[in-house]
Amino acid sequence: MRVTSSILLISAISLVAGCLQGTTENVGHSKQDSKVIVNDDDVKKTEKKKNLKKGAMKLETATFGAGCFWCVEAVFKELKGVESVESGYCNGDFENPTYKDVCTGLTGHAEVIRIEFDPKVISFEDLLEVFWQTHDPTTLNQQGADRGTQYRSGVYFHTDEQKTLAEKWKKKLNDEKVFADPIVTEIVKAEKFYPAEGYHQDYFELNGSQPYCQAVIAPKMEKFRKVFKEKLK
Repeated sequence: MRVTSSILLISAISLVAGCLQGTTENVGHSKQDSKVIVNDDDVKKTEKKKNLKKGAMKLETATFGAGCFWCVEAVFKELKGVESVESGYCNGDFENPTYKDVCTGLTGHAEVIRIEFDPKVISFEDLLEVFWQTHDPTTLNQQGADRGTQYRSGVYFHTDEQKTLAEKWKKKLNDEKVFADPIVTEIVKAEKFYPAEGYHQDYFELNGSQPYCQAVIAPKMEKFRKVFKEKLK
């Protein structure tokens, strides 16, 4: 990770604190905020472009859970070297879950984003740096007003190297007491990934005026852009 411990200590605490500011019990990741019409043809065209890009360069995959996937997707989409970000559901107890299923908090799935990135431009450690600093990894099954096992903090590794790096930095941050409380982020293998429904994709970009976006995501993005301005597209 290309930051010193002291810089990480200051920026992690300030950014995480700022991200959650303004989040209240009444502003959660609700179904009523998710109503948007998506053209299936547009989705197919986007997927085709992603596949063409992936074939043209050697991309790697990373999967993170850090609360509401609308928030996490918005953050990682803006990083240089990130070629695609897809919201979805990871692991869990059965195949092809719906948003309604996962919202019960009883299915074992986590709301995650799956990233395709160019390691020549951005490393997995760079992605981990953003991950640790843009959510609170010390709250179990909760980010702000979003509560439930589906909102748990997690690094879902695809390679042994990713596992080693995630465990290394979790231990380091805990040992240095970067956060007031111990990190509860789970670090487990990425099993099956199920893309979320079309209306969840590019949510902040398409629905920035929604109450949840205005109250939670917009302030988070403002602080993220200031801290990571050198890494943005």
